[in-house]
Amino acid sequence: MVPIESTMILKQLLKEYFQDFFPVDKPTPRVAWCSSVGPAEILVSMGFQVYYPENHGALLGATRQSNQYIQSAHAKGYSPDICSYLTSDVGAFQEGQTPLTKAYGIPSVPKPDVLVYNTNQCREVQDWFNFYARHFKVPAEGIFSPWKVEKITPEQVTCVKDQFKALIESLSPYSPRAFDPERLQQVLELSSRSSQLWGEFLRKSQTVPAPSTFFDGCIHMAPAVVLRGLPSAVQYYEALNQEIDARIEKQVAAVPNEQVRLYWEGMPIWGKLRFFSELFEGLGTSVVASTYCNSWIFDSFDTRDPLESMARAYTEIFINRGEETKEETLNSTAREYQVDGIIYHDAKTCPYNSNSRFGLPQRLHKKSGIPYLILNGDLCDLRCFSEEQTITSIEAFIDQIGEN
Repeated sequence: MVPIESTMILKQLLKEYFQDFFPVDKPTPRVAWCSSVGPAEILVSMGFQVYYPENHGALLGATRQSNQYIQSAHAKGYSPDICSYLTSDVGAFQEGQTPLTKAYGIPSVPKPDVLVYNTNQCREVQDWFNFYARHFKVPAEGIFSPWKVEKITPEQVTCVKDQFKALIESLSPYSPRAFDPERLQQVLELSSRSSQLWGEFLRKSQTVPAPSTFFDGCIHMAPAVVLRGLPSAVQYYEALNQEIDARIEKQVAAVPNEQVRLYWEGMPIWGKLRFFSELFEGLGTSVVASTYCNSWIFDSFDTRDPLESMARAYTEIFINRGEETKEETLNSTAREYQVDGIIYHDAKTCPYNSNSRFGLPQRLHKKSGIPYLILNGDLCDLRCFSEEQTITSIEAFIDQIGEN
């Protein structure tokens, strides 16, 4: 796999982001915890420094520390069936440990002054955030989005917009600065621009051969999540896109000798990113697209009406849509990226983002003829994953595609 040079810039950005929660020469910031597709722009505009527990769960998975902490959470009464981001994160907190200490030199996860979640991506964030609200004795504010929506209606958008208005009022006693509509416009403009640039990066893999893969996207999506609404995210994606444009001009492929192009549907298996990257490279296969990485492209952002456009953007994300919309999205995206097959990851503890359980792969195959493979695994809990079985399944799948 050809390494992306901008990764070094990304590492420094993330180091600065995490260390800013524990400043040496200035006052400690007010901290808001936010779900990964929550209303971060409101929080940033009101002066909070924003921390994302789901990002911490992914980091625990990527560093392969999850399993020891998952078992700790299970021992405290958390079910093996619930999100392993949640159990990894809560278990690590109960043990007083975090990989952020080794990576960035900070003593712990930052203490929240308030927690804000949106149920658009996951219903379990409510219980997750309320655990911390009880522990730290701080408020947890929730946005409850319409779920499994097909066509987005004005009534649904208004419902979420009204909740954003109520959230702003609820945050006022805890925020470093009063809500300012002009400041929200400025923050949303930055979010919109970084979202556009992130989308441009992902769409560049429509090029044959692809200049980057899904596994690159899992790493470089970090600013789209944790730096949303900040100038640094825009600056980073401008530099990243310049690097990828140069690759395309020189026809530098992420996977040399690309023969097969695949779509990854569902969550990453964080502790096995390198395993999958090397496995597919050895098979001359590029995983060029995913709906997971696309979750942080917000085309509906509009500074002319920030709250209305945010309500629409955060409601229309893929994971929150109905089966017909998901099927149409997968079909059109597979065509745009010229994929030869689709891999569906059935994540044991993530039913909300496992789209292989209600006949979608079969329906889409019947409609499009695109072959598919369902892999069993999980976000963080590697006990649900078998390397040997996965290698056998993927090799057979690639052979099937080659024969066709």
